[in-house]
Amino acid sequence: MRLRALLDTDALGLRLLGGEDELDRTVRGVMTTDLKDPSRYLSGGELVLTGLAWRHDAADSEPFVRILAGAGVAGLAAGEAELGDIPDDLVLACTRHRLPLFAVNESVAFATITEHVVRQVSGERAGDLAAVVDRHRRMMTSGPAGGGPDVVLDLLGTDLDLRAWVLSPTGRPIAGSKLAGQALPGDVCAKLAAEHLAAVRTGRRGPHRVTVGPVTYSLFPIRSSGRTAGASRDVRETVLSDWLLAVEADAGDWPAERLDLLQGVTQLIAVERDRRDAARTVRRRLAQEVLELVQAGAAPAEIAARLRVAAPVLLPGLGTAPHWQVVVARVEWDGGEMEGGPVAQSLLEEILVDPLAAGPEHSDRIAVAHTGDEAIALVPLPAVSTEHDGSETGVLADTLLEAVRDPLSAGLNDDGRLTLGVSAAVHSAEGLRGALEEARHARRVAAARPGRVCAAGHQELASHVLLLPFVPDDVRRAFTARLLDPLRDYDRRHRAELIPTLEAFLDCDGSWTRCAARLHLHVNTLRYRVGRIEQLTSRDLSRLEDKLDFFLALRMS
Repeated sequence: MRLRALLDTDALGLRLLGGEDELDRTVRGVMTTDLKDPSRYLSGGELVLTGLAWRHDAADSEPFVRILAGAGVAGLAAGEAELGDIPDDLVLACTRHRLPLFAVNESVAFATITEHVVRQVSGERAGDLAAVVDRHRRMMTSGPAGGGPDVVLDLLGTDLDLRAWVLSPTGRPIAGSKLAGQALPGDVCAKLAAEHLAAVRTGRRGPHRVTVGPVTYSLFPIRSSGRTAGASRDVRETVLSDWLLAVEADAGDWPAERLDLLQGVTQLIAVERDRRDAARTVRRRLAQEVLELVQAGAAPAEIAARLRVAAPVLLPGLGTAPHWQVVVARVEWDGGEMEGGPVAQSLLEEILVDPLAAGPEHSDRIAVAHTGDEAIALVPLPAVSTEHDGSETGVLADTLLEAVRDPLSAGLNDDGRLTLGVSAAVHSAEGLRGALEEARHARRVAAARPGRVCAAGHQELASHVLLLPFVPDDVRRAFTARLLDPLRDYDRRHRAELIPTLEAFLDCDGSWTRCAARLHLHVNTLRYRVGRIEQLTSRDLSRLEDKLDFFLALRMS
């Protein structure tokens, strides 16, 4: 489509501010950005939409426009909602660089312009696309008449006979077409998500083709925030948060027109994704406010007041104050040059949803804040009940990651790690600070375990053995070497088996007869070995303190 065609549609609310001689430029796509330097995400021919959040003073306009012109964009459309009238410095910069500039009326959403451009561009690319994309407008509407991604997928089914699903990065189904019939099995969803994340991490361009049994699927990334398929920023920032479109077909056999169609569909679904993320802003702000109060040591009454505000938002219609759990997550990348908090925040908002719950709206009852590499979720529970076996319901660390471990491990590849800690439920503001510390301690326990994806719960903090992960490595090595190296050296030279004898003696609580029976030794032989241990280490195994030192040294070795 040509730029001048945008002025023929009153509903877009566009007003030309400059560049009349350049209106015959071809628009090949659309991108929304408020970055000072969006060049990494531009491939040329885009209509760039901006809310001007990047502009702090007049000096910012010239470099921003120069970057757009250098990338070969078709034009710039600036929203009036942020600053009112478009600044003169931006108009002058666009004039100097011969970049067409439009003003967007504050009553018009960027999503409306995005939908229109995608529909027009796609309609020019493929004959079978025009009818489909023209009807996608229903997805963009709000309320019961809309339908979100499901409407798009239904149209793919009815018009193009394509069975398709939208999946989260953990493999949770977000939407599916009626033509698809029954939902994809959970193991298939998890495999598709894992294959997609592995392909993205290795830099392969979509669509990615995956065969599960006799069926071939083509996987298309759904990138939010106006990022194009050629966006080149560090993939680790988004790989664990972007949705994917799974189509039951082999895209390797498709003509270019059909591939263009699916790329246009992913852009439309991305708009819906952006809307959902925007709706999370309130919940994230609530979590951040509560967290700041808790960490600042605010009075329980002040924290309770914030919780009363959060409860109706997270659990509308509940009527009574819920119990709360705290979940702490940390994403760490090798090298430590990239902050993992935003990634951990997106992951918590996803994995705290029941993996069997389809649709994008189930995370509306989870509030997550982040700081640095850490994300903290405030999870409301309508009530804390107890199962018949006496176990407490709610978020359980040992089951939290079962359904998503494989996809997340693929996304983390060999340079990332996710660790989570889960607190016990608390029923008042007084307990929230303790719950936060409990969740953080549990996460550190998880971090001491092997594996890319690990979790630990409050139930595991009852044993003194779990204090060991918090002992610095150099202290551990020095402690164990001082106690056990003399025994290891003696065993190496004399094959005396003093270390196995020590382990058995402690396991038998210092009982001579039980330990001798376990080792198939005479008691006198056992007494000789224990005496040798005491002689070599200058310790007394009849003393509780020395027994405990040996026990800890063996556990840390």
